Amino acid sequence: MRLVFAAILLAGLGLAGFAAFQTQQYVSQIERELLEARAAQPRNIDTVDVFITRRDLQYGERLTRGDLMTAEFPADAIPRGAYTSLDDIFPTGITHRTVLRAMDTREPLLATKLTEPGKEAGITSHLSPGKRAFTIDVNQTSGVAGFLRPGDHVDVFWTGRQDGSEITQLIEARLRLIAVDQSANMERNVEARPARNVTVEATPEQAAALAQAQNSGRLSLALVGINDDSVSSAVEMTQDRLLGIIREERVAEEPQEACHIRTRRGNELVVIEIPCTN
Repeated sequence: MRLVFAAILLAGLGLAGFAAFQTQQYVSQIERELLEARAAQPRNIDTVDVFITRRDLQYGERLTRGDLMTAEFPADAIPRGAYTSLDDIFPTGITHRTVLRAMDTREPLLATKLTEPGKEAGITSHLSPGKRAFTIDVNQTSGVAGFLRPGDHVDVFWTGRQDGSEITQLIEARLRLIAVDQSANMERNVEARPARNVTVEATPEQAAALAQAQNSGRLSLALVGINDDSVSSAVEMTQDRLLGIIREERVAEEPQEACHIRTRRGNELVVIEIPCTN
């Protein structure tokens, strides 16, 4: 009897295991079929033709229609400033544009990497409306050891004499460089030799202040970090503050009250000063 019961138990366990295995196989097959069906379905993604470059382009090169081709981009992934219309790149009467920043083959064409239609890659193409170009003489120290490129931002410090002592002040903050030496190329190698001069973008009032400062003292530049959007507040440094010297202000002594007596010597009136008493 026990043997019969054991045999029935084993048979039941075997049937249960076989049923579980068959069920797992069936579920796995259904999952595979679903994945294959999804993969076979066309993806409904809206695309837009975006203009890209056919070849490598360097600063100063002319861009023509023959340098461009189109590629499909997802409508929600088009780079900011990309061109989707040839008329936007070459308006009526414009046959070429000038490259401001190097581009690799099949890179999306962006507005920030080209001059305005009809303009060449000169320094005027980098100036914002209402701004002027002003050149500052620098050396290896005042020019941040040559680590300056067009497009960087700098703070400008003036050092000179005021009231008989030397003082350093921040006179302009976050001025944008548009040229280093005679180059407006934003891809300028930062390991190049130190610059002799830099050209900044400034308002007419800022340009006047810089001219006055350059003629009356020394100008030095401080490079602003690429991700730093802060604007430096007023900064002033004197020799006394640098060395921690505190000078006491001299208080002018109040004049002492003078008392006099008058006496007559013969026919002459004599005034004699004497100590005052309360």
